[in-house]
Amino acid sequence: MVNSLINKIKFAGVVGAGGAGFPTHIKLDTKVDWIIVNGAECEPLLNVDPQLVCRYADRLVDAVVKIREYTGAKKVTFGIKKKQKESCATLRLAINQKSDVEVFELPDIYPAGDEHILVYEVTGRIVPESGIPLQVGVVVINVETLLNVSYALEDIPVTETYLSVVGNVKKPVTVRVPIGSPIREVIRLAGGMNNDADIVLEGGPMMGKVVFDLDTPVTKTTKGLVILPADNVVVKRKLQRPIAMLQQIKAACETCLMCTDLCPRYLLGHNLQPHMIMRGVSYGINTEAEIITQAWLCCECGVCDLYACPMDLVPREINAMLKKLMAEKKIPNPHNRTDLQPRWTRNGRQTPLKRLILRLGLTRYQSSAPFIETEYQPKSVTIRLRQHLGAPSAPIVQRGQRVSKGQCIADIPEGARGARIHSSIAGIVKEITEQYIRIESP
Repeated sequence: MVNSLINKIKFAGVVGAGGAGFPTHIKLDTKVDWIIVNGAECEPLLNVDPQLVCRYADRLVDAVVKIREYTGAKKVTFGIKKKQKESCATLRLAINQKSDVEVFELPDIYPAGDEHILVYEVTGRIVPESGIPLQVGVVVINVETLLNVSYALEDIPVTETYLSVVGNVKKPVTVRVPIGSPIREVIRLAGGMNNDADIVLEGGPMMGKVVFDLDTPVTKTTKGLVILPADNVVVKRKLQRPIAMLQQIKAACETCLMCTDLCPRYLLGHNLQPHMIMRGVSYGINTEAEIITQAWLCCECGVCDLYACPMDLVPREINAMLKKLMAEKKIPNPHNRTDLQPRWTRNGRQTPLKRLILRLGLTRYQSSAPFIETEYQPKSVTIRLRQHLGAPSAPIVQRGQRVSKGQCIADIPEGARGARIHSSIAGIVKEITEQYIRIESP
């Protein structure tokens, strides 16, 4: 039972569906005292997790109980926003007499789904700087990831993903589509864009990335497609170039502290001060300076630039750029304090989601994005070999080979961390590169 649970998850190719795609068989192969199921869905406009809870509550509860038995956890908690009344009620009904599983109602703040924030809200424990929940005896698993685990225990691999298609579309929806489906076709399931000149974000408005090629395929970690006009503040910030950003900092940064005062990680006690980083880069980028290395602590939630900054600057993008530079130069992360206490201002400086949506000009795009069953089957899928943290998967099929849906087409390289990948349709392997495998239906 013990070995089969982890092996089944590994063979099914389950990865974190709500974040960077950490291989789930590695995350769960541990002993902890608390499991938190992340159903916060904190990104504006997206609505996947609450709907999965309503549709699959019994399956989710059964799966997390099996995980609890393996990890030895004493407590299991579903973190769901209080406003999601139907989800909370459905979960409690599914839990019924299982007193070791509970529902924690989260405030409607952003980013409630960030692991560090979620762990503190539910347990009162603070994850160390640059740390992971395991360091405080907690494992966090996303709702969709847990759903995939439940199927893995029935030997059903990950071949599909759930995502919301929202924003300036004709009919905002949440759908389940084969992994590798072209974004262009997935948008059509929402009736298409209202304006062909609009910009597509993969992910939510806060942490999502601009999609420049609509033939880009969805992956195991795609949670949403957000279509916005080119003049929306979110789009304009995300399209800024690094050189222009640096010039604007020198000219406009007031060092007003707003980006720091509202930073969720700073409010938890982390030594992350975006305003000081901005001041530092205005004098030149010294990636070995202590103030610059603080960028390692940034979770890139976007509160600093899309909500806090009165001068329309982008501290988050600067931090992302600095982390990339430091990684290239192999400059280590020196920040790992464990003696953390929340700032006394935290309760009054969290970011209300309603206010965030208003500030981003997204109010008119709010929708329940209801889940719909579709008969959509792509004629071709492009399945990326890196859909997870760790090494890219290694192809185990040949060009011209016929494959079935659910068949493993790429495996974890020997001695590496990674995840298996399975075909999401039945068809013929048409192309294999270092980046992807393309399969066409006959």
